[in-house]
Amino acid sequence: MDENLKYTRNIGIMAHIDAGKTTTTERILFYTGITHRMGEVHDGAAQMDWMVQEQERGITITCAATTTFWKYQNKDYKINIIDTPGHVDFTVEVERSLRVLDGAVAIFCAVGGVEPQSETVWRQADKYNVPRIAFVNKMDRVGADYYSVVSQIKDKLKSIAVPIQIPIGSEDSFKGVIDLIDNKAVVWYDDETMGTNYNLVEIPDNLKEETAEWREKMLEAVAETDDSLLERYFENPDSITPEEIRDVIRRSTIERTIVPVMCGSAFKNKGVQRLMDAVAGYLPSPLDVGTVTGIHPKINKEIKREPDNEQPLAALAFKIATDPFVGRLAFLRIYSGTIHSNSSVYNPRTNKRERITRLYQMHANKQNPKDKIEAGDICAAVGFKSLKTGDTLCDIKQPISLESMVFPDPVIGIAIEPKTQADVDRLGIALGKLSEEDPTFQVRTDEESGQTIINGMGELHLEVLVDRLKREFNIECNQGIPQVAYKEAITVSIKQTEVFKKQTGGKGKFAHIVIEISPVDEGEKNLQFINEVKGGNIPKEYIPAIEKGFRGAMYNGPLASYKMDNLKVVLKDGSFHPVDSDSLSFEIVARMAYRKATQKAHPVLLEPIMSVEVVTPEEYMGDIISDINKRRGQVQGMESRQGARVIKAMVPLVENFGYVTVLRTITSGRATSTMEFSHYEEVPPVLSNEIIENSKGKILA
Repeated sequence: MDENLKYTRNIGIMAHIDAGKTTTTERILFYTGITHRMGEVHDGAAQMDWMVQEQERGITITCAATTTFWKYQNKDYKINIIDTPGHVDFTVEVERSLRVLDGAVAIFCAVGGVEPQSETVWRQADKYNVPRIAFVNKMDRVGADYYSVVSQIKDKLKSIAVPIQIPIGSEDSFKGVIDLIDNKAVVWYDDETMGTNYNLVEIPDNLKEETAEWREKMLEAVAETDDSLLERYFENPDSITPEEIRDVIRRSTIERTIVPVMCGSAFKNKGVQRLMDAVAGYLPSPLDVGTVTGIHPKINKEIKREPDNEQPLAALAFKIATDPFVGRLAFLRIYSGTIHSNSSVYNPRTNKRERITRLYQMHANKQNPKDKIEAGDICAAVGFKSLKTGDTLCDIKQPISLESMVFPDPVIGIAIEPKTQADVDRLGIALGKLSEEDPTFQVRTDEESGQTIINGMGELHLEVLVDRLKREFNIECNQGIPQVAYKEAITVSIKQTEVFKKQTGGKGKFAHIVIEISPVDEGEKNLQFINEVKGGNIPKEYIPAIEKGFRGAMYNGPLASYKMDNLKVVLKDGSFHPVDSDSLSFEIVARMAYRKATQKAHPVLLEPIMSVEVVTPEEYMGDIISDINKRRGQVQGMESRQGARVIKAMVPLVENFGYVTVLRTITSGRATSTMEFSHYEEVPPVLSNEIIENSKGKILA
């Protein structure tokens, strides 16, 4: 085991949009000496928001990775940080980062508290068992309420939030924090040192009582996770030392039984250094995370890899990016072994070797070349041919396939075409590069109209992609109006016998199958194919061709040629001809059977339903609810949040285009809304007929 790994941290910074993730990361880079000036998001000068679109919009779109160092308790810690987007359209960026991180800092706005996207990223972190620290930012803003945010973390996120700091003052008077572990006040000075200077002082008299109360709550929460400490807590709580408290907080954070909560104001340079101490002190190292489990691709057996340089290589590509200078970059998390530049590695998905020509340690969009990267680290590699997001790279002699990532289907699409005929080929190449980078961005050509359709997770997602075509690839595009990505499904079970016979002199074509189609079983997705053919009525080598025929046919549903959401096919029986039958015949007969059977199986249209949350002053509640009802929306609930009302609703995506503009009009710009994909639901029959009618000349499948 490499002892240095004890001092490595792979962390992500995650939060709702506008909670201050990028500003916090900028401060971290400044205090760790990576940068010598602080870039501000609102000036478009943040180091981590390096894309032009990010600087213009003041939002983060792609995950930026950076490596930095921090001294804590006289030890040097290496910290790999990934700054993730907060906007729901780029949720895939968060998902793939959390898959490879060991710990996370969840940032909450002291005014907004737990917002919709905070809940989404929290769920994603739960899915990958990522330990986290909570940082309540923007304590200097009007309306900041630390204790309200702590209770929201407990109630809404169902987590045991344990404050290890409380603020000294808030809003304009916020000047420091009280460290409940050391029982000291930390006060920052607004001077030219940009928050580098702070003093440890005695707790102010007016806060002693409050400090004692919150310190007791912290001790109680910490003692509950450790039996020996619990006894001492009841006998003599003063005998518990700060070192013991830190040890138990670290253990409990890694086990995800508590979430330590801290506070500060990144913009005003307060609280970030203490947050870095907590990252080093409480979040896990690759050694704490321990072994990673994968499957041996050849024998399908589970195998484990330790975070050790001497073990065989196991790395996961969690992001592909196009860099204007070095070409395609793959971001890798090395779980075991060592990866060298100018070496060959094995990709189990393609069953091919990949060449890694150069390795880089990243700082936002700048690269520092390295000869080798060891277990537990995050890096970027160049030179590979056919690597995709979610691929494993491993040792050819000892292969392993790590669990990949599942990405949601896009829910919205637009037709695009280049403004000049000369750009047609370049557009195809550019779209190919962008879809390699982003698994939730899909490109296809509509068979009927010949148009190029791009599909994504929301209007902003597609807007940014079209903007990138213009800036990065110099391709100007005309675009159609956004279209909803409907799907189709069947509702009843149907049996179908199908024969394909063709005689054209010489060798003919013959295939015969008996199938039953029905909606999929619970927990299954896409095509669920079951072969029940007995006695060699259809030779084994033709079965994959039948499955392939159904899988290909599902891209065109029976109602309006939208994609079939999922389908269960049971192959019951069939027959073949020793001379005329071949794989192609069985693939064709499967497509014919699909077309006829799905038309009889009561097909229905499905539409994407979005989960919408509107935060509004009380006086606009009635207007907003009546507008939601007009959009076929269903209000799920209402609650109060710091003087405003929050309305939660489910609204079909098709009714929600341009909603932000309407909401601004209704509320004179005082309400805000967020929207994320929730699920697919059956379209009401009246609307279904209208959509099918309109789809005759449609541009989206």
